[in-house]
Amino acid sequence: MANNGFSRSPLLLKGALIEFSERFIGPLPNIIIFQYNPASMSRSLEVYNPFQTEEVTDEEGQVQSVNYSISADAQPHDPPESFSLELELDATDDLEIGDPIAVATGVADRIAALEMLLYPQEESLLGELLGAISVSIGGGGASASTSAAAEPVPRGRVPVLLFVWGPGRILPVRLTSFNVDEQAHSPILYPTQAKVSLGVQVLTLNELNAYQDSMSKDLAIAAYKFTRKQKQVLAASNVANTVQSILGMLPF
Repeated sequence: MANNGFSRSPLLLKGALIEFSERFIGPLPNIIIFQYNPASMSRSLEVYNPFQTEEVTDEEGQVQSVNYSISADAQPHDPPESFSLELELDATDDLEIGDPIAVATGVADRIAALEMLLYPQEESLLGELLGAISVSIGGGGASASTSAAAEPVPRGRVPVLLFVWGPGRILPVRLTSFNVDEQAHSPILYPTQAKVSLGVQVLTLNELNAYQDSMSKDLAIAAYKFTRKQKQVLAASNVANTVQSILGMLPF
């Protein structure tokens, strides 16, 4: 929250991205607060088409159109939702007060924090410790070649990420696009002003359930359900406000 200097003005909530990294013991939040809230934000929901067809060839070589929908009112899953926004980063104020990080790196630290959301997280300290204990206990029971063959190929994973836009919109997301426009630089060429364009895809319950069980997964599912419940409450409020108008419009 930030105060704009006027005592009677409401506190301004700032948007943020919260990364739950499990590089340590348990998920630790890395909160990236937006320096300035974007002036605008685009949001889209993908509409499921129950009338979609696909051409297939039968055993006799005839091309036929097949409708895969069960019925016209079919909706097999929550609609995929995505956001796109631009973040303004500026080190001018921090440079004026002599902030040591801004003097040394400008806004490069903020850009790096955003970029790291795209990188696979390293093995957690707890995981490395358990692995070392397992190797010590299992010691000489198998040859090196056998152990190497049995070891699974590591698969990189990005941490769970929450997009926070006020109390009514806290959603688990995955970054889908990332672009940086560095607009000014320090004498040693660190960026001091930059614009970061982000695209994020909201993760639905079906996608979250495929994640490995963890505390951060539970937090992501809880956030999704919380935001969806608020959307249902807002929709119900709109229905209550328009009942009288609808009754006046119906001819029967």
